[in-house]
Amino acid sequence: MTKTDAIKIFEDKKVRSVWDADQEKWYISIVDVVGVITESANPNNYWKILKNRLKKEGSELVTNCNQLKMQSAAGKFYKTDVAEG
Repeated sequence: MTKTDAIKIFEDKKVRSVWDADQEKWYISIVDVVGVITESANPNNYWKILKNRLKKEGSELVTNCNQLKMQSAAGKFYKTDVAEG
């Protein structure tokens, strides 16, 4: 996979994204988008709780969620739920 990491700014908040040249797709951090939409102080926890509720309801959207390693604010790489864009 040929990847290019990028940071997008939306309403002064960072949204991590990765361009996959082989697939010709953007992958966008769901946690970052949740943070922008909800203005939550802890978007990781917000997404974790929401994802568990959706799984209990049988949501296929959450079941088929892709993960990529993305760099955190601390500089370490962690698997992160992503949406295709």
